[in-house]
Amino acid sequence: MTSDSPLSPRSTHTRTYGRLGIWSGALRSTTPESHLELTDAVTELEDLGYGTIWSGSSPSPDDVAPLLEATDHIKVATGILSIWQHEAEDVAAKAAAFEDRYPGRFVLGLGVSHDALAPQYARPYSAMTAYLDALDSAATPLPASRRVLAALGPKMLKLASTRAAGAHPYLVTPAHTAQAREALGPDAFLAPELTVVLNPDLTEARTTARTMLGRYLALPNYTNNLLRLGFTDSDFSNNGSDRLLDALFALGDEDRIRSKAEEFYAAGADHLALQVLPSADRATTLPRSEWRALAKALL
Repeated sequence: MTSDSPLSPRSTHTRTYGRLGIWSGALRSTTPESHLELTDAVTELEDLGYGTIWSGSSPSPDDVAPLLEATDHIKVATGILSIWQHEAEDVAAKAAAFEDRYPGRFVLGLGVSHDALAPQYARPYSAMTAYLDALDSAATPLPASRRVLAALGPKMLKLASTRAAGAHPYLVTPAHTAQAREALGPDAFLAPELTVVLNPDLTEARTTARTMLGRYLALPNYTNNLLRLGFTDSDFSNNGSDRLLDALFALGDEDRIRSKAEEFYAAGADHLALQVLPSADRATTLPRSEWRALAKALL
């Protein structure tokens, strides 16, 4: 049986998670008004045919509960829960409650975050291994099949293949996806995040992308990964060279976005978690018009 057989694990992953998902740190409600908007937005994402909603920007289990409640069948994942911020026993208990109420729909994405963001950060690989051990030994264990790791380097990718369903790498290129597929093996789930700027003016699109990329270039986990991929320190100047932007992001019109997505699929991705950046004048609004356009173009 080949890896692209209709009965293979990889094709099962695509059926389970969908070919495309939406990654957003803005799908959270703090007021009754924002809760109504969130409910309407995630219901539409489900209706548009996306397979998974990725709750981004270090979510807690409580952040994803409204997304599960508002939808019927779409997967809902954390992208990515920081292991330093939540006790494994508590996370396992929340996941068990979600499984009882929304069977088969919650996926725990978890990661080690970054030294600059987590005061406790130390020995990240060992810390992740211990956290997975704690999930396994919890009162209601969280099965490996319902968790994915934010893995970038070879050791964490290997761990994702043996102790989780697979990997959800953030801020990566098609070349990294090919390396991740090799490290994970043919059957593990691979769901890279892909940031999108849907704007046919490439100069404007790159400007929008740079406003987001600059803060990540201050985090060594990302820059070290990019250096391993052949980029240099000069690519990190001025919030990213054009070469770096064009490798990391899907920029331009629908055809260019589709072409970039196909590069990731060809490199071994089962699923893409699209993070859409709106233009600066709409930075505080959900990019719902772009979500609709991408669904039409890519699904």
